[in-house]
Amino acid sequence: MTHEAVLPPDVAAAPADFTYDLLVIGSGPGGQRAAIQAAKLGKKVAVVERKAVVGGVCTNTGTIPSKTFREAIMHLSGYNERGLYGASYSVKDDIGVEDLLRRTTSVIGHELDVVRAQLHRNRVEVISAEASFIGPHTLRLRDVRGKNTGDSWRDVTARQIVIAVGTKAARDPGIPFDGKRILISDDILDLTELPRTVAVIGGGVIGCEYASMFAALGVRVTLIDKRPRLLDFIDHEITDILAYQLRQNRMTLRLGEAVHKVEKVQGARCEQVRIVLASGKEVTSDLVLYSIGRIGATARLNLEAAGLSADSRGRIDVNAHYQTAVPHIYAVGDVIGFPSLASVSMEQGRLAACHAYGVPTQSVPELFPYGIYTIPEISTVGKNEEELTQAGVPYEIGKAQYREIARGQIIGDEQGTLKLIFNMDTRELLGVHIIGTGASELIHIGQAVMAFGGTVDYFVNTVFNYPTLAECYKTAAFDGINRLGSAPTLEPKLEPVREVGVVV
Repeated sequence: MTHEAVLPPDVAAAPADFTYDLLVIGSGPGGQRAAIQAAKLGKKVAVVERKAVVGGVCTNTGTIPSKTFREAIMHLSGYNERGLYGASYSVKDDIGVEDLLRRTTSVIGHELDVVRAQLHRNRVEVISAEASFIGPHTLRLRDVRGKNTGDSWRDVTARQIVIAVGTKAARDPGIPFDGKRILISDDILDLTELPRTVAVIGGGVIGCEYASMFAALGVRVTLIDKRPRLLDFIDHEITDILAYQLRQNRMTLRLGEAVHKVEKVQGARCEQVRIVLASGKEVTSDLVLYSIGRIGATARLNLEAAGLSADSRGRIDVNAHYQTAVPHIYAVGDVIGFPSLASVSMEQGRLAACHAYGVPTQSVPELFPYGIYTIPEISTVGKNEEELTQAGVPYEIGKAQYREIARGQIIGDEQGTLKLIFNMDTRELLGVHIIGTGASELIHIGQAVMAFGGTVDYFVNTVFNYPTLAECYKTAAFDGINRLGSAPTLEPKLEPVREVGVVV
């Protein structure tokens, strides 16, 4: 988000009457929120979706399916209870793909109903079509239902446009993808049986998530990445814990290794896939999941006709208000790059629509929480140790282990860790990093304290329900203060506000 929006010379020639006030391309989280926000402001809004169903990648092949798939694995495998009942414990023997997908299919169907109902309730028109620009304010909509009649396309105009087309999985042209033995993440829902061995190429978020899921099922997994660390944007102590626990689940990590060749070979039991690494090592498995990032789904938009362009990864550059180089065209969600989170995409859509119609907004983008649904789960907010060290900020840490907390013993998670990072001088909370059960829920306590500039002493002076995992905050705070060799301070208390004319 670096450039300043520049008014192109042809905007002055835009039509006086528009078909829509706002046209949104894409019905994923960012597009939904932009459309609904504009509709609530009384604007005539339409969402164009080229897929047969709404919801985008998030609902149909990405976030919702993968997280539901994970929950089904956690339940059926008995993973959370193994600390109590032993490594061999499981809720169901001989877990099959149909067991995992039954829950996934149900949740996807429910979420699709919710999205459709929200758009309908707010009177947002949903158009099943593929959109492409033929001018800064004009788009050609081609019917995606296979009609061959003369009216299979039409042109519409919009005063403002939001591009929320999301991304698609990157593919190496040298790899023979077949959707059966060599897959991308979108193909997981089409599996017909669980493999005995899996190789995952790519140690990013999606690769780590699916690798850990298969490992929790007892599948032998090899994770390959050319980088020396997993998830190098996460606090290194947290990723070290993740790597340790993945290895405990019999996963092999091949880090710092580049892939030279991927080919299908005939194995003793069935057709398999052989991966030849640049180092000369070979990995043979029943299934290969290729997960080397995603690229913006902008190829069919004909951006040049609107005065726009995308980078080599299909991403669109925007400014702080999510405006592109053409001021009335906005872009939100994964198509603009990092952080590529559904939660952040929703907020970006809302902010873009508000800016388009002059509605003041407030947001704290530097405090968005990051949730990674590996097994175990990771969530972070704020700065990590590496960032603060590089910036020269004096800090101290405080840690709590789940095994120290009664709730951790009750649920059988003895490996979880919560870590606080705070300024040594001001004691202001700078970051929270969690790995373990409920991490993505627990993180919001720290996020709220950080949003109001709170200190580590807040957790010392606050009573948490017992027994809960939230107590980790208090334990970690005491640990950090003990490292400083000082006593906690009492933060000033705010007097309650009395409303005028109300008898108390």
